[in-house]
Amino acid sequence: MINRERVRRAFDEYVAAYDAQDPKIHLKIEHTYAVAALCERIARTVGAPDAELSWLCGMLHDIGRFEQIRRYNTFIDAVSVDHAAFGADLLFREGLLARFAPELSEADTALLECAIRSHSAYRLSPGLRETEAMYCNILRDADKLDIFRVDCVTPMEDIFNVTREEIETSAVSEAVRACFLERHAVPRGSKSTAVDFCVAHLCLVFELVYPVSREIAREQGYVDRLLNFSSRNAETRAWYAYMRSHIWE
Repeated sequence: MINRERVRRAFDEYVAAYDAQDPKIHLKIEHTYAVAALCERIARTVGAPDAELSWLCGMLHDIGRFEQIRRYNTFIDAVSVDHAAFGADLLFREGLLARFAPELSEADTALLECAIRSHSAYRLSPGLRETEAMYCNILRDADKLDIFRVDCVTPMEDIFNVTREEIETSAVSEAVRACFLERHAVPRGSKSTAVDFCVAHLCLVFELVYPVSREIAREQGYVDRLLNFSSRNAETRAWYAYMRSHIWE
């Protein structure tokens, strides 16, 4: 059994070194706990071998974000570092994992590393074993589900490092529209306008693997709230109306 109290205490001690008044740091602290809870819920629903391990995946999946924010003040990996790989290196190559869960077996450690290192990848490696893929997909679904919440409760300019003016007046690029029409996530580096980042997050709906994850997304209501975004750009308003009509198909 994973010692959850030690994990929570170690996490709180780790993030205490960062400025919790920074909106980016604050949202990542809340995001961590939310993703952990979602991981456990999904894991128990889909019959994962160890829901405790899925919970731990959620608690540690974004450990690289805090140093990314301090160094680069952005969540955009394309202009800073791959936060998943960076966090995995901290945990599994530099020994940070011992502060959280020294009792993990070698097999569980390998599953944990696979899930964390892969959680933000555009696509999972086709060579993963069934159990590896399950833990990866549970974490990836949980992460996406809480991203919808974060987008609703955090100013978009704090998330995307753009101004509100840019978000409200920009148009959705053809590349990002194509991703929505083809029903898949937007590849890293394909976003070229401020509002592209918003639409890219909505496209994460198409990547949810488990039926329970789609049920949770509908239950939360965050996706529908994001779709009610009011743009000052007529072309963008029309595109959002289209997305509202088709996203749940």
